Amino acid sequence: MWYLQTSAERCKLPSVFWQSIAQLGLDPSLIQQHAQLPRELLRDDAAVVSSRQLFAVWNAIEALSEDQAFAIKMVRDTPSAKHKMAFLAALYAADFRDAIARYSRFKRLCSPDRLCIYERQGRAVFTIQWPSDTEPAPYFSVDAGFALVLELGRRGTGKHLVPVELNLRRPTPDSETHSSYFGCPIHYGAERDELTISAADLDLPFIQHNPDVLHMMTPGLVAAIREIEAPVGFSEQVIEVLKRALAAGRPSLQYLAQELLKSERTLQRRLASEGTTFSALLNETRRQVGYHLLADTTLELKEVAYLLGYEDVNSYYRAFRQWEKVSPGQWRFANARV
Repeated sequence: MWYLQTSAERCKLPSVFWQSIAQLGLDPSLIQQHAQLPRELLRDDAAVVSSRQLFAVWNAIEALSEDQAFAIKMVRDTPSAKHKMAFLAALYAADFRDAIARYSRFKRLCSPDRLCIYERQGRAVFTIQWPSDTEPAPYFSVDAGFALVLELGRRGTGKHLVPVELNLRRPTPDSETHSSYFGCPIHYGAERDELTISAADLDLPFIQHNPDVLHMMTPGLVAAIREIEAPVGFSEQVIEVLKRALAAGRPSLQYLAQELLKSERTLQRRLASEGTTFSALLNETRRQVGYHLLADTTLELKEVAYLLGYEDVNSYYRAFRQWEKVSPGQWRFANARV
């Protein structure tokens, strides 16, 4: 199923994310293949993914790692200098409370969820809120999210902070890593995911506090946030509609105009104003969807060509060679093995 991606759910997966996976012995390319994502995702820090694609990545990590503590280890075993920029910038905050505010603001770059916190009776409770219409968050993403909060506090203060309690929807893992890492009572099979710490810990000062570094890093992070939250361009909207059209077998200009509530002439003028055409965007749509289809090795190449709307296999072969300089079969052999 393909769907229209909005700016509210877009994010980027920086190279440090893939590096943290690789350092634990799991090949990132296997994650990309299992999640059925374009291979350029591993090479391009500017590549954008949706919430559902991010969930697919976390589910792939869980399926392939065979280690229920893998997400915690990703956070715990990554040096501060190699963590994502939101984490690194937060380490220079004045105190834990300031760090949480900065981290919450800038983590948007690499995950569309919001870190929510409320204080009551001397406790601070953290929850994770995802964009509407998403499935329940993968257990591994929750593990990593809460581990990042705790790791930020521990590295920033230089103290081994211990939460008050942790509630997790996930079932009890088969290892002791969760218990030993968090060091607090953990309630598995909970109704919702919540990390609770002492509110007093939020006022602990950070040992690396540096206003000058914060002043230097913040403008770049703010600009990056504005970029990721910018409205999706018209061409990108067209591509998402065409993906649905391919699934329904109707990749025509008339169908596209109807979906976008425009006349065909108005649509063509709008595309021309952006320096593109219906044919060019259809070609790009076929390219993107084709990678996902090729990752499904149960599909024969002639079926892939049919699903992409090509009249014959040879037309698909010629188009694919223009994109990748190899045949679809060669690309599948090199990139889509699971």
